[in-house]
Amino acid sequence: MKRKYVSLLLALIITCSVFGQVVQRHKIAIFTPLYLDSVFNSTGIQLDKNYIPRYSVPGLEYYEGVQYALDSLNKRGAPIEVFILDSRGKQSLTQQLAKPELNNVEMVIANSNAPETRMLAQEALRRKIPFISTTLPNDVGITNNPYFVILNTTLQAHVEGIYEFLQKYHSQDRIVLFRKPGQQEDLIKQHFLEYSKNTSGKPLSIKIVEVGSNFTPEILAAHLDSTRKNVCIGGSMDEVFAQRLALNLSNTSPSYSKTVIGMPTWDKLNFSKFENLEVIYTTPFYYNQGTTLENRLSDVYEDEYSNKPSDLFYRGYESIMRFALLLLDTKKDVASNLTRKGNTVFTQFDIQPVFKDSAAMSLDYFENRHLYFIKVFGRVRNIVN
Repeated sequence: MKRKYVSLLLALIITCSVFGQVVQRHKIAIFTPLYLDSVFNSTGIQLDKNYIPRYSVPGLEYYEGVQYALDSLNKRGAPIEVFILDSRGKQSLTQQLAKPELNNVEMVIANSNAPETRMLAQEALRRKIPFISTTLPNDVGITNNPYFVILNTTLQAHVEGIYEFLQKYHSQDRIVLFRKPGQQEDLIKQHFLEYSKNTSGKPLSIKIVEVGSNFTPEILAAHLDSTRKNVCIGGSMDEVFAQRLALNLSNTSPSYSKTVIGMPTWDKLNFSKFENLEVIYTTPFYYNQGTTLENRLSDVYEDEYSNKPSDLFYRGYESIMRFALLLLDTKKDVASNLTRKGNTVFTQFDIQPVFKDSAAMSLDYFENRHLYFIKVFGRVRNIVN
């Protein structure tokens, strides 16, 4: 672990508040897992001077993105006060939320797991302030909470986005969903079947084939059509299954024209192993667009750490920039403006209300519905839409 990370963690122990003392400031609380109590003792001395635990790194990278954004806002003279809280410290979330300095917080932003997300969403509802969940792609069973915002699009929304993509570009092609047994795989199948009943467009003809985990190119080829384009959906979030499916499809006969469409976890695949296969996967965040801001942040980060910034760094940066600016623009009315466009940093967010029970018309939460479709062929990645 770089020495700069150690000094950064020490600074976090000392203070969590930033920005000026004169004008009326808007308060934001940010939660991320730093595990400070596992790294330092009560006097701030590092427990192991040569080692920062690997599990601290993701939360720290997220924090670094937050800090870069705060530095930028500070240069603009933004009247905000931000509190960074360690969601994996000795104090529970309940104890931290009860701190007097958080009494008038106007927004909560978090890099959180499922139990933390559920608790923060409930607290946001109680306080009637927005809670922006930036990393967890799950609604954690929350309903009837108009203050809860999911940025990392849920699995159901991914499936619905893929279905609409197929309707737009591949309605005349042969579509096969390959899957293996599993609870999450059953959920993906269910989402496809349910959306086919509720779609406003013409329903697709999708053949669902269970191939298990130990299949061959010949088994897959038996379900392909040599006379037209084949679109194969990888109906699993399991990366091992995804890698095997793509590899076996790439090894089927070249006489089959084929594209494989995968889930958001497919961005971690080793695409070099199937360079002759066109792969498309969905993601709500895409940080390889080569924008001026992205390149500048990458250069500054690399100068400091001798390493490229991670997606969590960019996630932390753009979450604070996007929603701090929204808070400053709308002030006390921020909860009524969560769907407002503008202040785009990297991601084209499309935050929409979600009504699980359309008959009841009860707003359950807000969700980012914008998906990037990333096409990978060989070593080249491009945005399809």
